[in-house]
Parts: sequence; structure tokens; C-alpha cells
Amino acid sequence: MLGAQPPGGREVVLPGRGTTWMVEAGGPQGAPTLLLFHGWSATAWVNWHVVLPDLARRYRVVAMDVRGHGRGIRPRGPFRLADCADDGAALCHHLGVGAVVAVGYSMGGAIAQLMWHRHRHRVRGLVLCSTAGLFGRRPPVPPPVKAAMVGMAQGLRALPRPLQAEVIKRALGNRDRPPWVVEERSASDLRCLVEAAMELNGFDGAGVLRLIDVPTAVVKTTADGVVDPARQQAMADAIPGAVVMEVDGGHDACVVPGGPFLGALLAACEAVTATP
Repeated sequence: MLGAQPPGGREVVLPGRGTTWMVEAGGPQGAPTLLLFHGWSATAWVNWHVVLPDLARRYRVVAMDVRGHGRGIRPRGPFRLADCADDGAALCHHLGVGAVVAVGYSMGGAIAQLMWHRHRHRVRGLVLCSTAGLFGRRPPVPPPVKAAMVGMAQGLRALPRPLQAEVIKRALGNRDRPPWVVEERSASDLRCLVEAAMELNGFDGAGVLRLIDVPTAVVKTTADGVVDPARQQAMADAIPGAVVMEVDGGHDACVVPGGPFLGALLAACEAVTATP
């Protein structure tokens, strides 16, 4: 698990937004483009490295580091999931690709939903993996607690970069991870990780899901201890015509070599791209 070294990616400057990092695999000529969004505290390569080579045999694949994560855009203001969706649309424009299939894992699933909602001409289909339309507790975090977390996030700006990296290493339990994974994850912005967790806790896609009108497939991880499988199914039920591919695996299914996730993901992408 998590044994592969990251490939050569490249920096991309998105005018008016900032500099991000992307990994790209060309795929067959004329193949549909998949835009991959990773989960919280991961990076494009950490999240997708096991499945990306197989995806690239069938599709053009673009995976980007979400803002504040890895080598993604460093926002001056607060982290917002909506901004991540806008970054994805801006990257599509920069690369000159048409409508893409937005593929999101966990937090990336929320970003993919928002990208369809905010940039419908850019999205021809959705593949939502180990994710939901509702993540946080209800009722939401009480205002005093949220205010305290906002204050903490703002205070993290002052921490030196090496100290932030050390805090991330300890907080994310990187001790048994390969060195390249530790390096990728600890390159993230600590303030953004805290704010991203808060954003995800408050995310509610109920108003978006029922409006989705593009082919959609849901990859449901049935033994997931992070995103409740019941919430994954509720999301699928709310999307008109969505198909569900079940995976007997937990929230780390995407990084288990030889596991069932790859087959389900390929089937999900095929189901979505088979519809014109």
C-alpha cells in the first residue's frame, strides 16, 4: 500500500487564482478526460497513484492538488470548497479541454458536485467515490466552537513552515507511511487543512444532488468507517438515474493494490462515458 513513487508532475499557473500542481496522463487519442479530485489531507498522487495507470489506458487523466493540499494553490483568504471547484474549471480552461468527467474521492466528491453546480458546461459526467452529500453533524457545530476553530486556523498562519510540516506529520499519523507519502502530505498548508475540515463538516449538497442532470456513478465503499455507507447510498438515491458500484472495502480502498476498488472505478467511468 502506498508504495509507488510520485511521477513527474508540473506546476500550472491559473491566472488570478494562483499556482497549483497537476499530474497528467495523456491516454488514447480522442478519449474522454477525467478530472480527479482527491480527499482531505491527501494529494493527487497519494490518493490516485494505484488506479491512475489503469485509468490512463482508457482515458486522458488530469489530477490536481486541491488548494492548500500538497503543492496546491495557497489561498490568501479562507479555504472554500467552492473555490476548489472553480480551480478545477480554471484548469480545464487552461488545458483547453472540453467537458470532463469530474471524479471525486471523499472531500473530492463534494468538490465534484460543486463543479457541476457552478460550471455545468465543464462537466459531462460525475463519478463520486467514498463520498456523500452530507458530511457533518446535524445540528452543525455550535457557533462558539466554530469561532474557536476559526481563530485557531488563523493563528496557524504565523507558524514557520517546518513546524507546520512537523505538526501535520504527527497529526495525520504518518509514522508508518513511505517517505514520499509523508513528504507529499506534510507539504500541505496546516491552516487550510483545518479550514477544509470545517468546510466539509458544513457541506450539505441536498439542494444540488436532485438537480444533477449528467450521467453519474457512485462508488460506494461498504465497510467505510469515515463516510457512512448509508450516507453514500442516500446521496446516490438523491441523484436522478445514478448507478451504484459497491466495493467491499474501507475508506482507504483507493490505495490498496489489487483490491476491488479499481474494477469498480473503471466500471463507473465506463457507465458514465458510455452515455453521449
